[in-house]
Amino acid sequence: MAEGNRVTNEPASGRHARPEVLAPAGDMERLRMAVAYGADAVYLAGNQFGMRTFAGNFSPAELEEAVKLCAARGVLVNVTCNTMPRNGEVSRLPEWLEYLDSLRVNAVIVAEVGTLALAKRYAPHLDVHISTQASIVNFQCASAWYDLGAKRVILARELSLDEIREIRARTPMDLEIECFVHGAMCVSYSGRCLLSNYMTGRDSNRGACAQPCRYRYALVEEKRPGEYFPVCEDGENTYIMNSRDMCMIDHIPELIDAGVDSFKIEGRAKSAYYAAVITQAYRRAADAALAGVPLDGVWRDEVEHVSHRHYSTGFYFGQPGQYTEDSRYIRDWQVCALVESCGADGAAVLSLRNKFAVGDELELVGPGVRPTAFTVPDMTDGGGLPLLEARKPEMKLHMRLPVPVPPLSLLRRRVQAQGAAQ
Repeated sequence: MAEGNRVTNEPASGRHARPEVLAPAGDMERLRMAVAYGADAVYLAGNQFGMRTFAGNFSPAELEEAVKLCAARGVLVNVTCNTMPRNGEVSRLPEWLEYLDSLRVNAVIVAEVGTLALAKRYAPHLDVHISTQASIVNFQCASAWYDLGAKRVILARELSLDEIREIRARTPMDLEIECFVHGAMCVSYSGRCLLSNYMTGRDSNRGACAQPCRYRYALVEEKRPGEYFPVCEDGENTYIMNSRDMCMIDHIPELIDAGVDSFKIEGRAKSAYYAAVITQAYRRAADAALAGVPLDGVWRDEVEHVSHRHYSTGFYFGQPGQYTEDSRYIRDWQVCALVESCGADGAAVLSLRNKFAVGDELELVGPGVRPTAFTVPDMTDGGGLPLLEARKPEMKLHMRLPVPVPPLSLLRRRVQAQGAAQ
C-alpha cells in the first residue's frame, strides 16, 4: 500500500510476503538500474551521515527524485545514517531526519543508540533499521534494539547460518532480519577498523576507508632501511589481510529457511552495471527458490560477469578463508553500450560505453531478458551513416538487436585482461 510517496510491501503482520532483494544505489544511474533489474528495495545515502564517502550519493533534489521514481515502481527506499557522529555533527541530525521524514522514505539505517533516539523523535513516520556496524551477533542484542524501537536488524557478517536461524527463532517475529548475501567482505569485525585512519587519515568508520587490508606488506628492520622482507601467509603469498568476496547465490533456499527477510547486496561504490546484473541474478534466485525450482544456470552464471574478487560463502558455513596471492579484481567482461530505446523489431538506439566493431561477438542482457550472444551486424551513426567501428564515448548509434529489449539493457563482451590491484 502507499502512504504519500512511501510504498510498503509488507502484509499486516509486518513480515514480508517474500524475502526482499535489497540493492545498492550509489547514485541516480545505479538506482535506475537496480530498480529496472528487479530490486524490491534500495539503500542509498544523502550527502551526509552515510558510510560510503566515495559513492556518488544523493543531493536533496536527487533524493526527492529517487523517492518519486521508486514509489512509482513499488520499490522501498532506505537511507543510511550509519556513521558514528561526533559532537559537532549531532546537532545537524534532527534537521536531516525531519527532511527524510517529510520525503516519506521507508527507513533510516542507524548504527548507534543516540541516532536511533533522534530518529524516533524527528522522523516518527519512518522505520528504523540497525546497521551491520552495530555488530549484532546474538538474539538478546537483536531483541534489545527491537525494544528500543527498531523495525529491522542488519546482522553482523560474521554469523553462521545456524546462528542466524537461532536469532530468528528467539526474537519477536515482527522484527525483520536483513543479511548480506553478496559483495566485498571486510578484514575487520563488522567493518570496525582503525587501519585506514592510522595509515592514511581516512576513517573507515566514517565512510572513507582506503582499504589498506588489500595492500601488499613487507617487514623493514630499522637499521636496514630500503631492505624489504616479505610477510607471507604461505609460500610467496603476501596479501595477508585480503578477504574474498561473498557470494550466496547458490544458497538462497537455505537463507529463506533460516528466516531471513531481506537479502542485501553490497556495493554502493560499484558500477551501475554491477547493480543491474547482480540485482537481477538474486531476483531470479529468490523467485526460483520461492517457486521450489532450481535456479537456471544462466542466471547463476551472471555473478561471474561482474568485477569481483575470488568468491566465498562468507561465514555462513564456517571460515571463508583468504586469497593471498594478490588483491586484483577478476574483470572478464566489459560493457560496450547502453540501450536507450528499442522497437518490437529489435531496431535500437544505443549509447556507446566502450569501443566495438561490426563482426565482434557480444552479449545482450537486460531487465527480464535472458542473456543472448550475437555477432554485431551492420550499424550506423547518429546521422545514419554506415559505421564499421564505434569509438567515441557516449556517441549514439543504431543497430538491429537479436531480440527486442527494454531501455537500460546492456551490450557487453568478454575481455582477456584482469583489472589492476585495488
